[in-house]
Amino acid sequence: MMKSLLGLIMAEYNNFVSKINLQKNNKYRKVSFSTKYGKLSTPLFLPDATRAFIKSTDNDEVRKTKTEILMVNTFHLYLQHKFEIIRKAGGVSNFMSWNQPLMSDSGGFQVFSLLHNHKIKGKITDDYVEFKSPLDGSMHKLDAEKSINIQFDLATDIMVCLDDCPPHESDEKLMKISVERTINWAKRAKCEFEKQLKKRKIKEKDRPLLLAVIQGGLDVDLRRYCAKALVEIGFDAYGLGARPVDNNGNFLSEVLRETALVTPKESLRFALGVGMPEDIYRSYFLGWDAFDCVIPTREGRHGRLFYFNQNFNGFESKISDVSSGACPEFYKAVNIKNKVFQEDFSAINKSSDIKVLRDYSKAFLHHLFRLNDPLGQKLASLNNLEFYQNLIKYLKVIK
Repeated sequence: MMKSLLGLIMAEYNNFVSKINLQKNNKYRKVSFSTKYGKLSTPLFLPDATRAFIKSTDNDEVRKTKTEILMVNTFHLYLQHKFEIIRKAGGVSNFMSWNQPLMSDSGGFQVFSLLHNHKIKGKITDDYVEFKSPLDGSMHKLDAEKSINIQFDLATDIMVCLDDCPPHESDEKLMKISVERTINWAKRAKCEFEKQLKKRKIKEKDRPLLLAVIQGGLDVDLRRYCAKALVEIGFDAYGLGARPVDNNGNFLSEVLRETALVTPKESLRFALGVGMPEDIYRSYFLGWDAFDCVIPTREGRHGRLFYFNQNFNGFESKISDVSSGACPEFYKAVNIKNKVFQEDFSAINKSSDIKVLRDYSKAFLHHLFRLNDPLGQKLASLNNLEFYQNLIKYLKVIK
């Protein structure tokens, strides 16, 4: 009984110490870094321009949402038959006429999620991953070095080391193998990265950042181990790999909090694939300051729009609450296809900085979706992109 009580007291004490350390390490995440286009400061949200464009919008419209940087998908761009054209264009920024910073992923998440879930054929070894293209059935090999080379050909401003990303439900043995593989590939990726900087004669002021991904699933100790090993190798940025929720949808507060504490305070911390607005809020307070996801545009194309609640007036400091997974109800999501909007003549967003969102009504947007017109998808996507960038703005000025 005494041992049990002592254990509870120690657990509570350790949790308290973690919160104090987090406050010292976080208050609040504001990291600046340079790109060839100039400086960026966190927090940041990167819309996913998966195949070098954001569906239903164009670059000028995306810029109106105050978006500063996009994420492109290495896996999908590499598998396109015309990848050589992107290389000849001088990189994906030139190809898509986006004269602002770009980040590329490694291709690892897509490859490994498809392989681990047996959705494509292939094999994973300690040296490389081999897989069958879901586009045309051709076989491909991807390793740490090739992934970096592809990203140099894309000429992005932030690159990601190839990592092994197994599902959360994987057994302990597989998860440990994945962590060791991720560390080893990160080491190889950094060597190739430095080699390519010299080979391509890239000047220091134009040098991209290199991000290593922290794996370990639901195991906090494995996450710490992976993070410490990557920090010892040394990278510009660190990413939280895999989903930020468990298989029941529970947010992994402890995993995010404890992993953040192991990474350097001055480094960019990227919660990859996050996500829902409440998960961005929680992740930021738990020590992460950059996020990307397809949610705003994907949901917009399906008629789901995000709005801040009417009484929302900005965020306050709530680290202690967030450590236990709490989150204020600061927004709502509506389905514009619902009949209730058929005669709603109020603006899509009366407080928007984007003219078309102030000019067009919800009734008109409902009409566009009912007729399946592309303009509806564009307007809804713009609304959601602006909502996400305003969420980031509110995080930057926490009271």
